[in-house]
Amino acid sequence: MTRIISSLSEIGQNYDAAFVDLWGCLHNGVTAFPDAVAALEAFRKQGGIVVLLTNAPRQRSEVAKQLVKFNVPDTCWDTITTSGDSARLAMFTGAVGEKVYFIGQPHDQPFFDPLKLVENPTPIQQVPLEEADGIVCCGPFDPLADPEVMRPDFLYAKQKNLPLLCANPDIVVDRGETREWCAGALAKLYTEMGGESLYFGKPHPPIYDLARRRLAEVKSGVQDRHILCIGDGVLTDVRGALGEDLDCLFITGGLAREETGTTDQPDPAKLDAYLQQEMVSADFAIGMLR
Repeated sequence: MTRIISSLSEIGQNYDAAFVDLWGCLHNGVTAFPDAVAALEAFRKQGGIVVLLTNAPRQRSEVAKQLVKFNVPDTCWDTITTSGDSARLAMFTGAVGEKVYFIGQPHDQPFFDPLKLVENPTPIQQVPLEEADGIVCCGPFDPLADPEVMRPDFLYAKQKNLPLLCANPDIVVDRGETREWCAGALAKLYTEMGGESLYFGKPHPPIYDLARRRLAEVKSGVQDRHILCIGDGVLTDVRGALGEDLDCLFITGGLAREETGTTDQPDPAKLDAYLQQEMVSADFAIGMLR
């Protein structure tokens, strides 16, 4: 049975570090959640380390810049791990070849900036789909358009056996009150059509391996049993924590607010039914991080 808590402070003393989701947990894609900021600041004051763990398809330096725009202060976090960092490492080591067809928006172009972690990186060239060895997907060309618009291109890509590198496994995200499609929706469609999709963000292991490395740079020796995962995505945050055998605080007032009957707090019966439906479990739950 998932324990519903009223604040992070109820359980924070049991953990040395937290892997914290961003969108829907710390901000809504427009501005920060003040209560979430305060909760993480308090966790850090008692000695906890906050690793922001996001499926953003960008470098951590770009995410840090975005946080400033969202009024998220650097007093509530220690380091950042992104799906983009993990996926870029794979791209520059040849996961999808040298010539890639890029799916994304202009602001995603820093994904192709040089990566210092890789010696002798694979030289990457963006080309039309007809010339590509593989696909790099940071998100839809239009985040409001039905992913099905990509079906013709994906039929062609599947026939050529092109692998698709998914830089953000999220299916949807809420920007304020508007729900947008993410790269994960396109990768899911491609997989369903018989194509090969490669994932590096939550809930998949590579991003957690990188998060532990980033945590160790701040504080070494933190054991997994003293790490708490916090997030609102049942398919990403909750399932990822389960896969890594880490404790999880499920933020029910984000993507699953309707399914869990969340107003201030989740409805216990609806929460349990939703988690059973998704075949996952969470150690703790709260309406919003506070």
